[in-house]
Amino acid sequence: MRVIDADVLITGRDERPLEDGRLVLDDEGTIGAVGTQEGVSAPDGADHERYPAVTPGLIDAHVHLQGMREMNPLSWITESSELGTARATADLRDLLAAGFTAVRDVGSTTGIGLREAVDEGTIPGPRIFTSGRSISQTGGHGDAHYLPYEWTSTTDESLATLADGPDECRKEARKRIRDGVDVLKIMTTGGVLSEKDAPDQSQFTDAEIRAFVEEAHRVGVPVASHAQGAPGIEAALRNGVDTIEHGFYLDEECVDLFTETGGIFVHTLSIMHRLVETGADHGVPEYGLEKAREANEAHFDSVERAYEAGVPIATGTDFLGPDLVPHGENALELELFVEEIGMDEHEALQSATRIAAETVPADDIGTLEAGNRGDLLALGRDPLEDITAVRSIETVYRDGEPVES
Repeated sequence: MRVIDADVLITGRDERPLEDGRLVLDDEGTIGAVGTQEGVSAPDGADHERYPAVTPGLIDAHVHLQGMREMNPLSWITESSELGTARATADLRDLLAAGFTAVRDVGSTTGIGLREAVDEGTIPGPRIFTSGRSISQTGGHGDAHYLPYEWTSTTDESLATLADGPDECRKEARKRIRDGVDVLKIMTTGGVLSEKDAPDQSQFTDAEIRAFVEEAHRVGVPVASHAQGAPGIEAALRNGVDTIEHGFYLDEECVDLFTETGGIFVHTLSIMHRLVETGADHGVPEYGLEKAREANEAHFDSVERAYEAGVPIATGTDFLGPDLVPHGENALELELFVEEIGMDEHEALQSATRIAAETVPADDIGTLEAGNRGDLLALGRDPLEDITAVRSIETVYRDGEPVES
């Protein structure tokens, strides 16, 4: 039994944070009670801690747990998954130490194994919800354009597999479900770090997208789509995709479809910010730098448009592991929300807690309320006054137990 008091207790819900708040955690790591110190009694004999501020554990809804250490895409498929897994175990420690108690891994060869290792307690880390490998059309964002097709269609190291036509798409979806993924990741537009396509080019037909969605939703698995240009975003939402990743070029029809479908926007400002600011110093290919610079302003404008329209926005960084976008610095996304988009601090925190939790099939994380997991972040300063306080970490708790840094 553990009691945690806070000068400011931020639950992740819409209601006002609690002054002089209190959490009671049971021996199973579940929240037994939450409220004010006046309204919630401290059980006799319980461990007792007090902090300036407490929030739910943070969630990054878009990462890649591949253990990457370079920004050259060629290295991502020439290095072994074994090496990537070893590096990713260090990345998981960094994520947890930074206050991220859950992540959604949307494209890796290592995510499923890492998830199992964390769940069984073999390695420390945040809760992992993973898509395994993404699915791309031939010549699409997930295809290795710079290699002969025969190589890309046979390698097991690529972050994506290829599918063309509704039947192949359906079969690839079933393969992921057979693997036990938590989310299905597809790609309905081109992208920045793929060599021969562009963010505004649509990929996959309506029939192909529907095949993915039908198979995933049949077994309760949500679908995420890499989608940057408006037509590809609209096709994804129109055919039942649950989350849109990146969303560089949102137009009014996109915003209306978010409202109609209840889709969630995971927009990954952090990686674009880093690519434009210092990508040239970190080995990013020139074609990627050119596309990032071209899309950067539109990307920030799209996020602002979605925010003003009330579209649900979930924190996601698209961080990979190299020095340019290292795991452990993921709080940058919250800072950009406040500094560049105009969110207030409470909204930014909800984006990284309650809303991010809605992108994964779990109903017991993301908010501090009775019955939820005891995943929380104790801070030395109030993040409602200064969002950078999320980096002033005193203790991270996972399942009600402090995490060793």
